[in-house]
Amino acid sequence: MRKLTGFLMSVLFAVSVAGCGQGSTDSESPAGPSMQEQEQTASQDEDQTEVEGAEGTRADAPPQSSDGVKADGKDGIPIVYMTTDLSPQGLQAIYETLGAEPTGNMAVKLSTGETGSNYLRPELIGDLVQSLDATIVECNTAYGGERASTAMHYQLAEDHGYTAIADVDIMDEDGSMTLAVTDGENLKENYVGAHFSDYDYYVILSHFKGHAMAGYGGAIKNISIGIASSEGKSHIHTGGKGGSMWSADQDSFLESMAEAGKSVTDYLDGNILYINVMNRLSVDCDCDGSPAEPDMHDIGILASFDPVAVDQACIDLVYSAGDGQSLIGRIESRNGLHTLEWAARIGLGSREYTLVSID
Repeated sequence: MRKLTGFLMSVLFAVSVAGCGQGSTDSESPAGPSMQEQEQTASQDEDQTEVEGAEGTRADAPPQSSDGVKADGKDGIPIVYMTTDLSPQGLQAIYETLGAEPTGNMAVKLSTGETGSNYLRPELIGDLVQSLDATIVECNTAYGGERASTAMHYQLAEDHGYTAIADVDIMDEDGSMTLAVTDGENLKENYVGAHFSDYDYYVILSHFKGHAMAGYGGAIKNISIGIASSEGKSHIHTGGKGGSMWSADQDSFLESMAEAGKSVTDYLDGNILYINVMNRLSVDCDCDGSPAEPDMHDIGILASFDPVAVDQACIDLVYSAGDGQSLIGRIESRNGLHTLEWAARIGLGSREYTLVSID
């Protein structure tokens, strides 16, 4: 497929993607794998804003399954929606485009971030969170820092302005609950915050960025490490083997993230959606209080009902960017694409997707 330079245009487009970086990569080559060229056709007139891609996917309305849970394109390929409008209005629009109809107790899962980090700012997300009447949820860390204890974590949430826009729940302040991991090769169970079951629907709101251990952080990391209790984080980091959380081999850790994420989606049974914000694209995560300054441009906001598809789309946009070398280097040096490989293998989601702009 062509490089996704088309996302800079203020017209709708749809492009079927098989995923850049699928398969093995060379960590010494930050330029990354080449993108397969595909033909793309488009039609547009003055009276309507519709563009059809190579697969003929219409960009004028989000298709849904009969139960309204999952939006799929042609042949069941998930749709990832995108806007370059990095504003509260853009965030609201991308959520509304999904056409979700959640009911019950709503949770917005995000990273509250360490002091000085690139956490999602309340002024960007506040309108969406309040429109959902949602609770912001998080879990404590397992590695120290300001979010290692519940009391300090609540204080940090207040310092970062989250308590001003919504109630905040540190879900593991009362310990853990156990989720079954089906057919996992590393994990048999996953430990999440004890309050996890208090919510009927989850909006997974992730700041897409690099990560010192996982290579990158997006939707999959947010539903695995992010929803895991402090105990669960250690369990994932060790690949289910216990002991020092820094002693597990890298691939077991990455695979365990995917397996933990699958246990979360299995439990929620479709009552979940994913939004990735691609701004301040540092090689370091929101858990780093002194992150490297971003050296690439902001890209936009992506949303989907498929966590693998939305992460893969973000990866592809980074590979397509002319200034993404630092982030690509971080991803490849940690074998970060293996998370996507394993997630697709175990059925967490699809690395194929159709990218549709709503601009």
